[in-house]
Amino acid sequence: MLASCLGVSLATAQPKGNNAPIIIIMADQLRFDVVGPGTPHIQSLMREGVNFSRAYCAAPLCAPSRASFFTGLSPNRTGSMINPWEEEDESYGYTKANTPNLYSLLENKWDSWHVGKQHFFTQDNIDSPTSKTHWITQQDYQQWMKQQKKSKPGGREFKALVPEMVSGTRTHLRRYSIPVVSEYKEGNDYFLDHYIANESIRAIKQRDKSKPLLLNTMFLAPHPPFDIPEPYFSMVPLTDVKMPENVGVWYPQQSPLQMYNISGFLGARYSREEWQNIWAKYLGLVKLLDDEIGRIIAALKEEGLYDQSLIIFTADHGEMLGSHSLWQKMCMYEESAKVPLIVKFPTDFPMVSKDIATPVSLTDVFPTLLEFTGLPTIVDLDGSSLLPMIQGKKAEDRPVFIQYDGNGSLGNFQRSVVQGNYKLIVDLFKDEVFLELYDVVNDRQETTNLAFQENHAATTCQLLETLRTYMQTKKDRLSLAPNAYERFIKDYKTIVK
Repeated sequence: MLASCLGVSLATAQPKGNNAPIIIIMADQLRFDVVGPGTPHIQSLMREGVNFSRAYCAAPLCAPSRASFFTGLSPNRTGSMINPWEEEDESYGYTKANTPNLYSLLENKWDSWHVGKQHFFTQDNIDSPTSKTHWITQQDYQQWMKQQKKSKPGGREFKALVPEMVSGTRTHLRRYSIPVVSEYKEGNDYFLDHYIANESIRAIKQRDKSKPLLLNTMFLAPHPPFDIPEPYFSMVPLTDVKMPENVGVWYPQQSPLQMYNISGFLGARYSREEWQNIWAKYLGLVKLLDDEIGRIIAALKEEGLYDQSLIIFTADHGEMLGSHSLWQKMCMYEESAKVPLIVKFPTDFPMVSKDIATPVSLTDVFPTLLEFTGLPTIVDLDGSSLLPMIQGKKAEDRPVFIQYDGNGSLGNFQRSVVQGNYKLIVDLFKDEVFLELYDVVNDRQETTNLAFQENHAATTCQLLETLRTYMQTKKDRLSLAPNAYERFIKDYKTIVK
């Protein structure tokens, strides 16, 4: 069992030699459960492609999630575990130099474009002027906005001071986003995601037609700030908002250590009634995202590329949006760590399975692309190609691993493993360890922590051992004590009521 989660070499994979255009569309902070009738363009991709209904990010944070997505490696192996905002810890936000990745392996043969958010930070500066990829990033948007003499969305009023650990030893203050909502007065023509769609369409139309197109469109929406242009700001009436029952609820057996993290420190201060209005604006921003994706799909069809393209839609992580009384991501609950993952293949590609409920990881996308294109890699990967599942092979019951090491610096730590119906969450802060076990198939909103129940002790310990072995194998900076379960029960038995 363990060998299946250590990664496989693709050097022996049967080359398919497929030179199809590859279009990757990534949202930022998109909940998996808001994809549906309100997102018709994304839903259309889902109907025509393969939907992985239990896909998880490798880390519920921008930089490490993207590093794992583009390399097929876990955060412990890429070296990217946090967002590199604090100078003292910033080395932990960068992918190690010379790590094979999607851009470096494909940009020689594909006409490679990156448009939008650029949080794939690498020690060797993947987006340097010598890169063969065309890089159009948020910095280009800022320069364009200065030329237009317009103000970009957001501002100081959309952030608040938060205590944050540095190097796991001391606390400093940093400003992070809060769920303040406002209308962006400059209008949609000057909104970042509209710019990203415009530049993506330009890439499609101005591509080098002697090569297949590789387009990575990295949207910011629906990531805060919730400074949203009309008509999207007012598009969703409060009466149309149907929030999950776990919004605004702090469950007595969820980890109290989350109050040391940004998600709990900020999220716990809002009532369910306040979340209702925040949800309405978030859903409007999701609709904006879907419309911009629709424009890109239309451009692909106009250029005759849509039917021949491999199109991947996903998000780097989710958004708690008040579930468990938490805000943003940075935790292991489904709303934060689970992501939409849709793969639409060229029309002549054989597909057997279209709805796959087996747990998979975003680290699986890179090896899938390598097998699809027939390109080998020189390293063992932590992800595994999804093509066998898509083509009807019985899915392997392999564990999926997720980790969190802090936001802008090292401090709050969480580890998680998902296997079968169950998810084990290990929350660590200073010398404390808190365990949560959920049956995420039958308890989708994770309301009942089974780690406290004696009849689930064996499952808890088994998953703890799976996680412990994985962490040792990947040379994790952290380790789990052999008596972690016993200590947890001893320390927290008083909250079992």
